[in-house]
Amino acid sequence: MSYENVNSTLGADFRLTNGPRATPALITRLNALLPAFFARYGLVLAFLALWQVSSTQGWVNPSVFPPLDLILSALWGSLSSGALLDDIAISLQRAGIAFAAAVVIGIPLGLVMGQARVIEQALDPLLQFFRQTSALALYPVFILLLGLGETSKVFVIFWATLFPILLSTIGGVKEVDTKLIEMARTYGAGRLAIFRRVVLPASVPAIFVGLRLSATTALLLLIAAEMIGANKGIGFQVMNAQYNFQIPLMFAAILLLALLGLLANAVLVLLQRKLCRWAQPNA
Repeated sequence: MSYENVNSTLGADFRLTNGPRATPALITRLNALLPAFFARYGLVLAFLALWQVSSTQGWVNPSVFPPLDLILSALWGSLSSGALLDDIAISLQRAGIAFAAAVVIGIPLGLVMGQARVIEQALDPLLQFFRQTSALALYPVFILLLGLGETSKVFVIFWATLFPILLSTIGGVKEVDTKLIEMARTYGAGRLAIFRRVVLPASVPAIFVGLRLSATTALLLLIAAEMIGANKGIGFQVMNAQYNFQIPLMFAAILLLALLGLLANAVLVLLQRKLCRWAQPNA
């Protein structure tokens, strides 16, 4: 066989083994992923596209609703220059301390109240009363008691984030299947073993629901807390940009808060899936 025949044969074999097989496989995978992607994020993409077109075409006032490219440019400029980095760190510190305190207090208290009916009956009326009182309405009271510094800001966030965790934990304990507890008792398990092996694992999905709600609430209250008597933080930057009519920067700070909220929720969802694989939670 000549060199040309060998070369053409090898080239044909190479095209048959690599070209036709790799390309259809990639196309098939993309065809399977794209419908799911657009089904989940198509409305969001359409909304962003409508915002951009409406602002650039003058359908809405661009000084009030600037185009997305200007907002992203302002966000990138603030981050690259370091102007927002200190504000992000301070805001995350405030929200993180309040959220951690709510977790440390809310989960143990909820586990106790969910199992001890006497304690629940004694504390529930007081908790329901405080839960129905807006944290923002109490913020002036916290300022009078704790001052205008960091303590009042952290405490108002803690106050708002405590109740979702507490109530979700209580609900999770109460929803544990009593047949599982009776079965554990039949096999000779004590109260501590039943709590560790049955009650606590069955309550974890409900607890994570409360954690995700509280993480969102922490960021919402963070803005309100930083709009009063603060000179640092993302909430302060939102108000400062609005006062100086820096509308793209204002929307950039709002977008940054939304991204931080999505990131916090994604971290909690990932942790929930690791701890509750049997529950298969939805994001």
